[in-house]
Amino acid sequence: MSVRIRIKPMGRTHRKFDRIVAIDGRRATDGRELEVLGTYDPMVKIANQQVTLKPSRIKYWQSVGAQMTEKVSAIVRRHISRIEAMEQAESVAANKKETTKETVAKADS
Repeated sequence: MSVRIRIKPMGRTHRKFDRIVAIDGRRATDGRELEVLGTYDPMVKIANQQVTLKPSRIKYWQSVGAQMTEKVSAIVRRHISRIEAMEQAESVAANKKETTKETVAKADS
């Protein structure tokens, strides 16, 4: 099976919305996807909010041989570093919150 990472058009007339998906290369553009890897909404005015991605899953699919289309490749190149930085900041904040809970629990006992 040749897996492709490509855009799956969604939305309606005059309200375009796309999903970035991992899909069998032989399936139709609107066919059943293997996994949803993100979204692209060109109608949003703020560029940072146009794209949501799952960088870890994109890297996984690339490691098993999935090929990105040109448009997806351009979108990922433009936004992946910002999204990875946000995910890293969220994980650091979550770890800090867990550490705080643990220290409060130890102090109480």
